[in-house]
Amino acid sequence: MAAPSIHPTALVDPAAQIGEDVTIGPYSIVGPHVTIGSGTRIGPHCVIDGHTRIGHHNHFYRFCSIGGMPQDKKYAGELTRLEIGDYNTVREYCTLNTGTVQDGGVTRVGSHNWIMAYVHIAHDCLIGDHTIIANSVQFGGHVHVGDWAIVGGLTGVHQFTKIGAHCMIGGNSSLVQDVPPFVMAGGNPCLPAGINSEGLKRRQFQPEVISALRDAYKIIYRRGLSLADAVAELDRQRTAVAPEAAAQLQLILDFLAQSTRGIARK
Repeated sequence: MAAPSIHPTALVDPAAQIGEDVTIGPYSIVGPHVTIGSGTRIGPHCVIDGHTRIGHHNHFYRFCSIGGMPQDKKYAGELTRLEIGDYNTVREYCTLNTGTVQDGGVTRVGSHNWIMAYVHIAHDCLIGDHTIIANSVQFGGHVHVGDWAIVGGLTGVHQFTKIGAHCMIGGNSSLVQDVPPFVMAGGNPCLPAGINSEGLKRRQFQPEVISALRDAYKIIYRRGLSLADAVAELDRQRTAVAPEAAAQLQLILDFLAQSTRGIARK
């Protein structure tokens, strides 16, 4: 493994922990409480500060602001963190802030995410793995995004909103309520439009699992049930399907149990 390659114009605090084979471009700034894992590339004119831990083989393009203090008037300088996993791509002008003590004190981004230009990930957001977050998406504080979710460009997501795993959110949408796993949704206000069946096929979900998820969508959105009655019916369905489908229905049930803003329904 090679030693870090740090451009002469970059300002890297001696206390920062820089892994092997890290590249830091011209005029970038790295603060004293930053850890950067091996193979990560930092483009020119980036600022990485705060108590920030970055994993291996990430790529931050030019003009990113990573680990800045939360944009929360309650923040009073407490020690909070930003944690980023491995193999993420973060394009130009993205802002990722540290957490607040009013939540878990940490903003967390998983691994293998594709984060396009001008994305804002606010304090205490929890982003899973393998997500695609398109240009100019704006996440308010405390937003949760599940694995494999796709969020279209120019979408705004209200604080405390949850987006489930394998969701697909259309571009230019406005989310003020939760979107359960596997659902396609879009618009202003954001409304459901079926399940993300094409995405599930690409991820090798079996036809019987997709069929069970279609039935789950109908239970939640098409049968006129209250949410409590829909949850009870989903639980009954879970016991009647194959184990592979039951596991995905349990994912929906767990999501609904944790929802605090209610789900988007027509």
